[in-house]
Amino acid sequence: MKTKDKTQTLRFPSNLVAPIGRFLRTSLKKLESRKNDIVREDPFRNKSRLLDNASPDADAEEQFGHARTSAIKEQIDRQIIQTRKALTRVKVGKYGICEDCGNMIDTERLMAYPEATLCTKCQAKRE
Repeated sequence: MKTKDKTQTLRFPSNLVAPIGRFLRTSLKKLESRKNDIVREDPFRNKSRLLDNASPDADAEEQFGHARTSAIKEQIDRQIIQTRKALTRVKVGKYGICEDCGNMIDTERLMAYPEATLCTKCQAKRE
């Protein structure tokens, strides 16, 4: 007797997933817009700064500004990747199913973090 794969039998109804897909697409657009804004704020983006003979305080401020924008950009990049993964799972019908263990992700977790692709147990294992 063959056993069925959990991911084939567990699914959220498509009428529940469609609004989540729209929400995730809107979130993705906002994240990409925010990333573009952060890139424009980076003081190292300005090429003429290399010719500028600025004071050490100004240089330190630029260094701090660059570190700040780099950290924010890195976090936004991770959120973009996670949102795209969740959107892919919506498209293939596996949204709400843990990509590691194949069990349903708690609805409370999905409500708080709609781009979740791991259940809390698997997320804890990865961390």
